[in-house]
Amino acid sequence: MSSDTPQTKPPQTQRPKPAKRTPATPRGRYNGLTGIQIMFAAIIAIGLILAINFSARITASRPLNEFHQSVENEIAELRQEQATLIAEKEYAESSAFVQQWARGDGKMIRPGEILVIPLSAGLPPTPTPIPPVFNDVQTSPEGPENWQLWWALMFDAPPPDLGG
Repeated sequence: MSSDTPQTKPPQTQRPKPAKRTPATPRGRYNGLTGIQIMFAAIIAIGLILAINFSARITASRPLNEFHQSVENEIAELRQEQATLIAEKEYAESSAFVQQWARGDGKMIRPGEILVIPLSAGLPPTPTPIPPVFNDVQTSPEGPENWQLWWALMFDAPPPDLGG
């Protein structure tokens, strides 16, 4: 064989290409649950349970909060009343209150003073009315005694004559 002659290659036998396999399910779609999906579902379930529990606790705490607020209001009112009573006590223990009471309600005077009790001007004092006297006069006929009425109601018969 010479170098000038073109060489012809023997015909290559082509092998038949293998048929592509088609999987039963297309790639990317999986009918079963993956681990990530299971974890996601578990997290959602736990979150839902916690939210329901938290909501129930908030609902249960409302009456307690209302009671707490009413107690706080009552404490504030009692502290205000206590402050008022302490101020009144301090005033009652002071000499100014003693002098006011002695001159006003106690009708007391200091040495050298004259006690003046004003009367109504120009009008004579009104006398105390005398209560009317009622005579013990019986104007209605004498009725049966209470036990006789009860006897008649209970036994539907006249009461026995016990007097003689």
